[in-house]
Amino acid sequence: MSGLLETLRGHAARAPEAIAIDPCAGPALGWAELVRLVEARLALLAATLPARAHVMRGDHGTDMAVLELALLEAGIPVLSLPRFFSEAQADHALSVCGVPGESARTPQPAPSPLPPGTARITFTSGSTGTPKGVCLSAAHMLGVAGSVVETVGRAHAGRHCALLPPGILLETVAGFFATMIAGGTYVCPPQAEIGLGDPFRPDFARMAERLAHWRISSLILVPEYLAGLVAVLEASGQRLPDLTLVAVGGARVSADLLGRARALGLPVRQGYGLTECASVVALEAEDDDAPGSVGRPLGHMRASIAPDGEILLEGEMFLGTVGEPRAPGPLATGDIGRIDEQGRLWVEGRKSALIITSFGRNISPEWLETMLLAQPGVAQAMVHGDGKPRPEALLVAAHPGADLSAAVAAANAALPDYARIAAWQEVAPFTPSAGLLTGNGRLRRKAIAEVWLEGAPSFFDVLEAATWRDRLAFLAIAQVRAGLAGTISRRAYLDYLEQAYHHVRHTVPLMREARAGLLDRPRLVRALDDYIEEETGHEEWILADIAAAGGDADAARASRPHPATAAMVDHAYARIAGGSPVSFFGMVYVLESVSVALAQRGASAVAANLGLPPEAFTYLTSHGALDQEHMTFFARLVNGLERAEDRDAILTMAREMFGLFGAVFASIALEDDHVAA
Repeated sequence: MSGLLETLRGHAARAPEAIAIDPCAGPALGWAELVRLVEARLALLAATLPARAHVMRGDHGTDMAVLELALLEAGIPVLSLPRFFSEAQADHALSVCGVPGESARTPQPAPSPLPPGTARITFTSGSTGTPKGVCLSAAHMLGVAGSVVETVGRAHAGRHCALLPPGILLETVAGFFATMIAGGTYVCPPQAEIGLGDPFRPDFARMAERLAHWRISSLILVPEYLAGLVAVLEASGQRLPDLTLVAVGGARVSADLLGRARALGLPVRQGYGLTECASVVALEAEDDDAPGSVGRPLGHMRASIAPDGEILLEGEMFLGTVGEPRAPGPLATGDIGRIDEQGRLWVEGRKSALIITSFGRNISPEWLETMLLAQPGVAQAMVHGDGKPRPEALLVAAHPGADLSAAVAAANAALPDYARIAAWQEVAPFTPSAGLLTGNGRLRRKAIAEVWLEGAPSFFDVLEAATWRDRLAFLAIAQVRAGLAGTISRRAYLDYLEQAYHHVRHTVPLMREARAGLLDRPRLVRALDDYIEEETGHEEWILADIAAAGGDADAARASRPHPATAAMVDHAYARIAGGSPVSFFGMVYVLESVSVALAQRGASAVAANLGLPPEAFTYLTSHGALDQEHMTFFARLVNGLERAEDRDAILTMAREMFGLFGAVFASIALEDDHVAA
């Protein structure tokens, strides 16, 4: 038994009706009801033979919270798999823990011993495909959560909102468990509800609006989320006065961003931690005035600095990894830093990431990255250049009009000559799904280097990078934003379906036109044949959805498309007829990648907002699932194209189609209040 259930019972005895869990998308739970549900789930667990570890891989919500508490109390190890894990990562984690997989492709369980007392197995570090499973005890996690409560004080136990993706240890320990210990309210909405249907391409305007509406008092953020919120608040004039604590960790935060956040009234405190230490080692005190410090170590930890600058930690630690006990002695973190005279810890970079220039200067890339990320036009940055005269950078634009040259110049102006960025390249976003980021937002430098620095990048990666700004412009369209957030009327949804019908009914004819121009290229003909077979009849799905949503399917069939829809279709025919049949694949890239986002984020949000049945979303949800598979196939297909003219045609068509498809969405009428949202 963990002892946490007794704490919950104490809260229930003192305030049985006070809100303990608020999922926002459903009824809230009082403390008494939460205890009843946890005890009921415990009884069910006791009546079954638990697997070697119980796999948790879902969205935030009441059911997940209750299950988490019951498993902890029952002493059943939890294998936490973030939803953004690739299939290979998930298969590896399931296999080494001896848990049966969910698909035939999952390797047969090959159990490795778990250290005695394991309550949670977290796969967050290591290589892309085969990360190591860190094993933590219940006592360790709850001890860290208790230290967090002791450090920040119970006065902050108001309404804590879960923003980090489900399965992230930092949110579980410092957010969920700490809130349960302190007696606050854990607000755990589905990710899409708070603008995080795709947590690595957030809707920060939606996030700010929801945080204000729900009167959230505390948050745990990664730096990118903080930067996004700050940008929205600066642009809109909105404020979040209910917040009393915003803890930020996972990577370094620039002093400029901290200053901007605090100028907006955000009570930001930096923290530092590692999975091996249950995610929290240090946290800034409320009255600290040392921007850039991560604060003093919590009461259960001791930090020291090795002769080479590496941070060493002692105190309660992880039990080991799956199949391998922990080695005795201090934990070498791999981070370099210092401890000031007041005992505050400063983290200054990764030991293994140090750049040594050809002039012999040692440079921490994180130092330069924080300078770059302080520029409003930069969303992500990775600095490299080991062995070169000066550092170089890979940059991701934050908005369509971002001036990255100006951003680099501004960062360089504050740097010494030897550390100034000498060259930069604009690239596609780094995401966990591509194996380029950890769940906490840390760069996977080796994997990024393999994509962008070691030889020529694949054409698909080039296509993603070259169209990123066009995608951002598309996602900024008011109608697209409203659809992804679910804040559209039934009339607007029916209008969207009608326009979808008018362009989707041309999909197969366009494919046949392209096929006729590619008869001398069997590989592309086979691909088009597969697409034609898959896409035939999809326009009828849309008409069925219109009927299920209360619209007139026959009237939609007989209607004329909006001029913007007709223009998009006409342009596609003209490109193919003009001698570039391969350009059709640029249209495929745009429509399929967009439909994935609409299916993952928009469909459920619109359904919840309008109260429509699942039958009204068969095209959107089914097409989204199909297009996820199609994108993998598409990447292999276009990466095999060696002719420069083919690649140019696809890239040109893709950029044009983002604009034309965006115009289709912009042609859909929205109510004034929805447009403003």
